[in-house]
Amino acid sequence: MKFRKFGKTVLTAALSSAIVFSLSSCVRSFTVGYLYVTGTVTATPSGNGIISGFKIDNNTGKLIPMHGLPIGSGGANPVREVLLTGNRFLYVLNRGTNSSGGTDCTAADPCGNANITQFVIGGNGILTPQETFYTQGLNPFRLVADTSGNFLLALDHDAPSNAYCGVVITGATSCGDITVFSVNSSTGRLSLVTNAQLTSSTGSQVSYFPVPANPIDFSFATGNIFTLSGAPSSSPSAIATTAQTVFPYAYNSSNGQLSSTGQGTPQVITNGAGNPMGQGTAIIYAGGRVYVLDNEPITVALNGITTTSPSQILPYTVGSNGALQSATGGAVADDPNESSPIYLIVESKGKYVFVVNQQGASTTSGAGIAVYTVAGGTASSQLSEDSGSPYGTGAGPQCIVEDPSNQYVYTANTDSTVTGRLIDPNSGALRQLSGSSGVFSLTGPASWCVADSRTN
Repeated sequence: MKFRKFGKTVLTAALSSAIVFSLSSCVRSFTVGYLYVTGTVTATPSGNGIISGFKIDNNTGKLIPMHGLPIGSGGANPVREVLLTGNRFLYVLNRGTNSSGGTDCTAADPCGNANITQFVIGGNGILTPQETFYTQGLNPFRLVADTSGNFLLALDHDAPSNAYCGVVITGATSCGDITVFSVNSSTGRLSLVTNAQLTSSTGSQVSYFPVPANPIDFSFATGNIFTLSGAPSSSPSAIATTAQTVFPYAYNSSNGQLSSTGQGTPQVITNGAGNPMGQGTAIIYAGGRVYVLDNEPITVALNGITTTSPSQILPYTVGSNGALQSATGGAVADDPNESSPIYLIVESKGKYVFVVNQQGASTTSGAGIAVYTVAGGTASSQLSEDSGSPYGTGAGPQCIVEDPSNQYVYTANTDSTVTGRLIDPNSGALRQLSGSSGVFSLTGPASWCVADSRTN
C-alpha cells in the first residue's frame, strides 16, 4: 500500500514525537546517584541510629526514598558516615551514650558502646550491615578516609592514656587521639594500624596517635592531617588563655602512618581581629586550601560601609613542616545574617564556595548557605559573597554535599528534612529545584550525609 505525501508526513511526525517522548522519559527516570543520611528516629539521639537513603533524579534533583531504607546504623547516636572512593563500602561512626543514656560524652563519663559499623552497598543502593569495629580511645566523634580509600581514621576526644601525650605534643599532660585503620579492598574489613613512632613499656607499639586535648575536628590536606583543638571559650578574657590550635601530622599514604612534622608545639590560630581564636567549629581541606570556620564576630569595611558579621572563614595555605599560612586577603566575613558555620565545600569546578550555617544572626532562626565566588579560580583564596546569598535550608543543617553529577547541593537538617537546590553554573546561585519545593522528609533528625555515584 502506498502512502500519500500528507500521510507520510503525519507518520514521520508521529514517529519523531514518540522517539522524543521516549528519550525524555528516560532522562526523567535516570538516577544519577544515592544520598545517604545518618540520624535518629526521634529528637533524642540516645536511641539507636538509622540510615535513610534516596535516589537522586538526574533531571530534577528530586529525592526518591529508597526501598528498604531506613535501616539501623549499628548503634546509638551516629555522628559521621564515610563512603570509600572506588569501593562499595559505607562506614558509620556511632558515638554511643553515657551512663545516664545521654550524649554528653566526657572523660569522666564516657559514652559506651561506641563503634564503627561497616555496610556493603548492593544493587540499587541497598545497604547490608557487615562487621563492627572499635577505636582505641574514648568518645570518638569524627571519621575520615584518605583519597585512596585504603585507610580510615577516627578522631577520639579522649586518648586511652595520657602517658604519651607529652612525648608528641610539647608540654601536654592530656590529649585526644587518632585511631588509624587499613581497609581490605575486597571485604572492607578494618585492621588497626599501630604507631611505629611510640613504644610502650612492654615493648609493643602504641595503638593510637596522640593529638592535643579537646579536639574539635580534623582533616587531610596535602600529605598532612590537621587537628583543630581547644575547648570553646565564651568570653574574650577566657579566649586569651585557652586559644584554639591546629596540630599537624605528616601522613604516609602507603602504610597509614602518622609522623611528627617537627612542629611539636600546636599552632595558635588567630581570628580576623588578630586575637587568639576561641570559637572554631571545623577545619576543612577543599579546593587546594585549608579553611577554618570560626563563630566569632568580624568587622569589615566595604565601599565605605562598615558591617559586623557574627562569624568568619579563615583560609590558609600549607607551608613547611605543616605550618598553616594565612592566605592572601586573610579572614573572610561570613554572611552578616548567618552564624555557627559548621561545614563548607568547594563545588566541582572550583569557582564557588558553599558555607552551611546552623543559625541566623539572631541565633534563633535563619539557617542558610552562604555562597562565595573564588576570585581567580582555585589558584586564589579571595572570596567574595554572591548577590542573592544566603539561601535558606531546614533548621539546624548538619552537612552539605554536592551530588555526583555536580548539578545539585543538599543539606540534611535536624528538623527531619533534607533541603535540595540547583547550582547555577554561571553565578553559583542556588535555585529552586524544578517541579519540587526542594524539601524532602526524613524519619528523624539528621546528623550527617554523603552521596554515592553508583546507580546500578
